[in-house]
Amino acid sequence: MMDTRHCQAFLAAAETGSFELAAAQLSITPSAISQRIAALETALGSPLLVRSRPCRTTAAGQRLLVHLRRSRLMEEEFLAGLHDEPAPLRVPIAVNNDTLDTWLLPGIADFLQRERLTLDIVLDEQNYTYALLEKGEAVAGVSSEAKVMRGCVVQPLGVMRYRMLASPAFAARWFPRGFERAAALQAPVLVFSRKDRLQSDFIQAELGLMPGSYPMHHVPASAAFLDAVKLGLGYGMVPVEQYGSALETGELIDLVPGKFTDVPLYWHAWRVQSPALERLGQAVVAAARRSLLPP
Repeated sequence: MMDTRHCQAFLAAAETGSFELAAAQLSITPSAISQRIAALETALGSPLLVRSRPCRTTAAGQRLLVHLRRSRLMEEEFLAGLHDEPAPLRVPIAVNNDTLDTWLLPGIADFLQRERLTLDIVLDEQNYTYALLEKGEAVAGVSSEAKVMRGCVVQPLGVMRYRMLASPAFAARWFPRGFERAAALQAPVLVFSRKDRLQSDFIQAELGLMPGSYPMHHVPASAAFLDAVKLGLGYGMVPVEQYGSALETGELIDLVPGKFTDVPLYWHAWRVQSPALERLGQAVVAAARRSLLPP
């Protein structure tokens, strides 16, 4: 059995990145934090933290961090259930920006209020949320990765379909003869972040242009990204769930009709789940299947 005080010291140091902050959190001295972590490392026979600034976990430490966060959530849920008016249970989940900005919160709002759950949302691109789960920064999440990580289960949610959109004025100025290579070398593209490959993959597939060969705006917020497209600042990939009826009303136009990019989404969670996390997963899956294209 691992010593509880040793585990608390390791968890505090791993989450704060500092022995001093961990000591303040636990109301002990930094020396005591160091001694407890060293004792835990001796007991487990493996180094758990790299003593850098900030300190960071080793591979073994990362696995322990995931285990301790999982245990903490289940303990908090158990203790909350002992009271007639339990405190809200906090659940850290990883999601991508487009999911957060469209279907997720409307789909699970009633559930969260009924269950008295609070979310600690960690944001990243859908291709990268998987890494947040692997590192233990979230206990569940939405990812475009179908691979099941060790100790977890995965459920398909559905598909977000992206089309290359622009305002009518932008299309008339930059693509008067359609989506052509020469025009695309000059027209500014909207990119969500430097991790975002939706635009570059589509342009490379359709026109053979490599990333970096055309001008780009970086707009790292889903709502602002759509606003920038509507304002004619650039063109970019927008999900159906976000642009709504803008194509039918003529507010936006599809630069490459009939061509789109489908991004499948999956819900990842621990195989051994607390009841609250299991119910949250069921609510997320139900919300996705009401809003997204079938998986």
